[in-house]
Amino acid sequence: MESNTNTNDRVNSEVDAAKKMLAQDKLPFHRKITYGFTDLSGNLLYCIISSYMLYFFTNVFGLSVGVAGILLLIGRIFDAIGAPIMGILVDHTHSKYGKSRPWFLWGALPFAIFVWLLFTTPDISNTAKIIYAGVMYILADFSYTAMSTPITSVLPNLTTNTDDRMQANSIRLVLGNVGNFFAVTFIIPFADLLGQGNEQRGWSLAVGIYAIVAFILLIIAFFDMREKNIAKEKIISIKESLKATKGNWPWVIIVLANLAYWTAYTVRNSALPYYFQYNLGDKSLISFFNGFSIIQVIGMASVPFVVKILHKWGSTVFFLSLTIVGQIWLGLAGSNIVSALIAWCIACIGAGSACTMFFAMVGDTVDFGEWKTGIRANGFLTAIGAAFCIQMGSGLGSFIVSMLLDSVGFDASRAAQSASSLTGINLSFVWVPIIIYVISLVLMIVYRKWEHHEPIVQKELAERDIEAEKV
Repeated sequence: MESNTNTNDRVNSEVDAAKKMLAQDKLPFHRKITYGFTDLSGNLLYCIISSYMLYFFTNVFGLSVGVAGILLLIGRIFDAIGAPIMGILVDHTHSKYGKSRPWFLWGALPFAIFVWLLFTTPDISNTAKIIYAGVMYILADFSYTAMSTPITSVLPNLTTNTDDRMQANSIRLVLGNVGNFFAVTFIIPFADLLGQGNEQRGWSLAVGIYAIVAFILLIIAFFDMREKNIAKEKIISIKESLKATKGNWPWVIIVLANLAYWTAYTVRNSALPYYFQYNLGDKSLISFFNGFSIIQVIGMASVPFVVKILHKWGSTVFFLSLTIVGQIWLGLAGSNIVSALIAWCIACIGAGSACTMFFAMVGDTVDFGEWKTGIRANGFLTAIGAAFCIQMGSGLGSFIVSMLLDSVGFDASRAAQSASSLTGINLSFVWVPIIIYVISLVLMIVYRKWEHHEPIVQKELAERDIEAEKV
């Protein structure tokens, strides 16, 4: 008994010493900021795609809503498949710049160019335009995946200090929200200003300027980053990456819950321009309401405090519930703009905060996979848990809206829509997202048991690291 006690004391002492060593690995504040530039850049362009792509295809580019929806779904399926491939590529990348960092250099220019081309309308036949739109959509989305996957996977290699990781991730999410704010709030009025009555020209010029800014931000982030301990990481084969998912039930739950979240989120955002332009009859409300989405920063800032009280699963359930309440209120508010704005702010705070939780928890599932299988497939697991969910959820969400609008006879060429079209838009904007958010909420309740198991996982992984250092 005494021998076991001494052994436990020794192990605990070594664990404490390891924690003190990790605490000394500080990440400079300027690097936390430039790390945030990656998400600022990504959201500056990607949120234009996720919020306005269906609207642009139907009301500016000139496609029917049915064709546009099919293109969006096909494109997202291709890009969703590309997400795990990108994760595997990150796991296999070895360069003088690191594993994840070089992808910001390699992906910055293609990302900027393809997004610009996506929102540029060529003077070609209708069939050729459909092909052009589909190809550019796939290329733009895949270039975003090539850039966004390393955003999540690079953080563990920037520092081993968990507090600094949390701070860097929080700054990243706040700056990402700033990018979202500028994307969804100003792109329509900016395009109107530059186009001077020519919407197609205006969108091309406006997105082109956004793309230049995004490119510069990514290059700055690349030059300031430094990845550590890359040489010590084991090369992970594709078979081993897949093995890391075996028995990793918390990862499966997070993937499904996050997929449901992004599907609901995209359904709402895709329907938003139609709702304010046709149901409420005021196109200017699109940018006005989207501008208030910046309020979700308040929810993001509150996340660490809420987690201390409700834990991660409970916090996610709380924020999803808040989103659902806001959506219901939005549906009941009708044409009362003040009431609708309050409801919108509540829904945005809830949705933004829930998004933060999913990004944080997918990293925990990487630890579980290592504990369960002995394989740490950081790039692959985070690619599926983050990029795949965003891409596939966005595709499903846009497709759901397009099919619903097509079924009720929506026609973008008509200034006024039929009663059935208005009902379909209302369902898409308010009530369909609620149903899908509920699915995500239920899955997070199931996740509870796995979160309670995390202390055991962390303790045993720390003990394994200590033993490995002795060998």
